[in-house]
Amino acid sequence: MRKSSCACLLIFSLSVTLFSLAQQASFPFQNPALPADQRITDLLSRMTIAEKISALSTDPSVPRLGVVGTGHVEGLHGLALGGPGGWEGRGKAVIPTTQFPQSRGLGQTWDPALLQKAAAVEAYETRYADGRYHRGGMVVRAPNADLSRDPRWGRSEESYGEDPFLVGTMAVAFAKGLQGDDPHYWMTASLMKHFLANSNEDNRDGSSSDFDTRLFHEYYSVPFRMGIELGGSDAFMTSYNAWNHIPMTAQPVLRNVVMKEWDFNGIICTDAGALTNMVTHHHYSQTMPEAAAAAIHAGINQFLDNYKQPVQDALAQKLITEQDIDQNLRGVYRVMIKLGMLDPHALVPYSMIGINDLAKGDPWNWTEHKELAHKVTDESIVLLKNDHDTLPLDVSKLKSIAVIGPYADIVALDWYSGTPPYAISPLDGIRTRAGSSMNIQFATGNDTNEAAALAKKSDVAIVIIGNHPTCDAGWAKCPLPSDGKEAIDRKSLTLEQEEIAKAVFAANPHTIVVFNTSFPFTTTWTQENIPAILEMTHNSEEEGTGLADVLFGDYNPAGRLTQTWVASMDQLPPMMDYDIRHGRTYMYLKGKPLYAVGYGLSYTTFSYSNLRLSSDKLNGKAASTVSVDIKNTGTRAGDEVVQLYVSHIGSRVPRPQEELKGFNRISLQPGETKTVAIPLTAQALAYWSDAANKFVIEPDKVQIKIGPSSADIKLEKTVSVSE
Repeated sequence: MRKSSCACLLIFSLSVTLFSLAQQASFPFQNPALPADQRITDLLSRMTIAEKISALSTDPSVPRLGVVGTGHVEGLHGLALGGPGGWEGRGKAVIPTTQFPQSRGLGQTWDPALLQKAAAVEAYETRYADGRYHRGGMVVRAPNADLSRDPRWGRSEESYGEDPFLVGTMAVAFAKGLQGDDPHYWMTASLMKHFLANSNEDNRDGSSSDFDTRLFHEYYSVPFRMGIELGGSDAFMTSYNAWNHIPMTAQPVLRNVVMKEWDFNGIICTDAGALTNMVTHHHYSQTMPEAAAAAIHAGINQFLDNYKQPVQDALAQKLITEQDIDQNLRGVYRVMIKLGMLDPHALVPYSMIGINDLAKGDPWNWTEHKELAHKVTDESIVLLKNDHDTLPLDVSKLKSIAVIGPYADIVALDWYSGTPPYAISPLDGIRTRAGSSMNIQFATGNDTNEAAALAKKSDVAIVIIGNHPTCDAGWAKCPLPSDGKEAIDRKSLTLEQEEIAKAVFAANPHTIVVFNTSFPFTTTWTQENIPAILEMTHNSEEEGTGLADVLFGDYNPAGRLTQTWVASMDQLPPMMDYDIRHGRTYMYLKGKPLYAVGYGLSYTTFSYSNLRLSSDKLNGKAASTVSVDIKNTGTRAGDEVVQLYVSHIGSRVPRPQEELKGFNRISLQPGETKTVAIPLTAQALAYWSDAANKFVIEPDKVQIKIGPSSADIKLEKTVSVSE
């Protein structure tokens, strides 16, 4: 009764507040008690055509009417108001912010709940920077929902992985974290990028990603659809490329599928310069006014380009109407209303962040934000090999450690990183954890003879090698063929720095290799020879602490790979072949990979038993729960990532060899057993039918597979599926 009374009182109080604010509103669009569509209609009716064209930028403010909009910020793994990309803005001071591992590392946690917490920290810091320092914006360009279908893609670091269900699940978590849990307002808006099939950098301004509509619905668009339908994201950026020779900036799929079928009604912005590319690179439009008209007809409502004159000319040439612009701007102002930009601060729970919460200081210096970055880093690290229990290291049995490699004494930041308030390098982390009594010496490895000599006189050598996320070079420049980044794809998967590991290992067989990388390599020599191998991504402010945790056993690693590490480039189809059925990703790979999707080891062991389904039959109306018992059979506490894959036995259409349909990361004490339950619906097993223009559930038999990776299935069971 008391809870009911409190709820009624709250509703009454809110109603009184809304009534009072409605009385104060000069125009209907300022009245928060009115429906959003009614408010937007009123606002548009009062705007001049010049104001409407101006609002097609990333700043939809209308000063004459007192409308203050908000712009965009980068935030793939932490708010960026600094960093190598200069996101602080020309002539402005850098604002340090909490920096997590690269998106690829976030994916390797296989922990969506943790990602949601990281995104919530980023959202808070974004609001704080806006409130206290009047910097940035509240439309955050994150998450990246692209799929890393090819390891040669220069921007693999920005993707959570190659599997659509995994990437979609992580995108949903990140979007939810950015937007917050208030039922009426968002903390920030999640703008996903880049729609769609954007996984080549070379010639991206005019290239076409060609594949059929089945792959559109079943693979490439899945993370975006999940982000919209399940994550609540109401903003995304279109990619530079075309799909089937129609630039994404003008693709009818934006309106025909994303808006009509997924019920999307927010911001759709171009990538920088993409409007111009329609004329100069794609040669899709002959003139800029024609390009502007094509983009507006497709649904674009924010331009990152010199768009004003082309839009004005398109209007003058009657290629578009003012009503077309009105229709598109509705999505922009829906997002502004959700952010509370049109409402009084008293109604918006996030409006006082950075204004009345200054007593604790800047949030990027808060202990809880540092601890979360530390935890995410721990969870992202993958143990690739551990022969003879080489790891963890026992400090009591060591007197000297050689730390060697070009990435041992830096935390390399990527193009979309901000500037962290501090950064703990691997060398810093190892020194701190090992203690002052340990003799720790460092060499970059540039001189392999020096590195070998240092390793020879040390008890253990730790070699930290990989790539620099910006290639440590200018735009579109990478000195090594295995390097890649935005605007440049990789030409090789051979890790040149593996030569450092070879020299060190020859001098000291007690060698551990740490791959500090943005993408996979074909490091077959290291796998065959080095006794222990770890993998981690760049950019975390707690990079060194996390690595030391794992090296010395303070944390039992449980990160899992989210992208196939092929054994050879010969296993890959041509770079521009976007039909993944031709042998791409773990779902269609021909041959054995070096490391499979889902792969990762632990310092303990786990057993799988008692696989059962709540129903042995699935139909369109029923759901089943797949349950399995997991026991920690080792002597250390640890996490296991339980993965559910399916394989179709009698499908009438080509299907993947196996595909991920569920996962769960759990923690177990030694000897402890937990039951993991993963839901599975018949709809999750459907395929896209062009004839029916929808997903179709077919009569079929499906193998349910449970294991710790896509290549290590422990238990199987067959279920019957019917319509």
